[in-house]
Amino acid sequence: MVGSWLGNRSNRSSRTQRADRVAEVPMPDGAGVLSCRVLDPVNQPVPHAEFVVTDTAGRKVVGGGLDPFGSFTVTVPAGEYRLAVSAEGYAPFRANATVEENALASLGEVTLHVARPPALPRPGDWEIEPTHSTIGFTARHIGLAKVRGRFNTFAGVIRLAERAEQSAMHVVIDASSIDTNVKMRDDHLRSADFLDVDRFPTLEFYSDRFAHRGGSRWAVTGALSLHGVTRTVTLDTEYLGVGNGMEGEVRAACRASTELRRDDFTVSWQTMLARGIAVVGPSIRVDLDVQIVPKG
Repeated sequence: MVGSWLGNRSNRSSRTQRADRVAEVPMPDGAGVLSCRVLDPVNQPVPHAEFVVTDTAGRKVVGGGLDPFGSFTVTVPAGEYRLAVSAEGYAPFRANATVEENALASLGEVTLHVARPPALPRPGDWEIEPTHSTIGFTARHIGLAKVRGRFNTFAGVIRLAERAEQSAMHVVIDASSIDTNVKMRDDHLRSADFLDVDRFPTLEFYSDRFAHRGGSRWAVTGALSLHGVTRTVTLDTEYLGVGNGMEGEVRAACRASTELRRDDFTVSWQTMLARGIAVVGPSIRVDLDVQIVPKG
């Protein structure tokens, strides 16, 4: 039996099916089965949807992803539960369910509706607010442990157009501000073996290609200049919306990531490679967490 629906479901009635319908399902004493199928508005399974089942005290009992058909079936102790289903770009679905002993509580088919994307910032010139922004990276050291670092000094301007797709941005990063929290390693990263900051003091990214991927997702494609080489790079970007800071100033935020291949930018530690040691992995993940404010 299912009650107190807080989301949307199909016209198929939800019901508890007795033990003769679930006899083939191995079930411990005192347990029942909870199941559901999650679809989008055109009755297709929702990619990457996840579910969480909690008890009446809000404690997580079970959760995870859906199968390729958009379904899940879980065994839980008999009792009252709350179900939450979420997927990127969709409004969340929530429902209450009662699972009886040795029975199947089927929630039937539920529909996730596309979420309204957050409002975009007003058109005009905005600048990155460095105090509340980070530009970080992750690389593999000798193919084993991950090394995480960041650039401490950077600046950037975004010109937001009336049509956001026609916007442009320019970011400049001080290469010498690289910081992995180990001085010897940072000095090496600044050397001619890697970033060669004496010859190439900055990293720069310029883009005038903003493509809306749906919901809060955007692709920002532009030219990244690093180590004297310029390549096309696409930032997989999640726009987080507009808010107000502690002093009431308007600001907007986003997260973005991309994967860079060292060889594309001729970044290789030649002295180590000559000895047959691959000090850092072939790719480096870059993660940005950025807040922007109107340019003064």
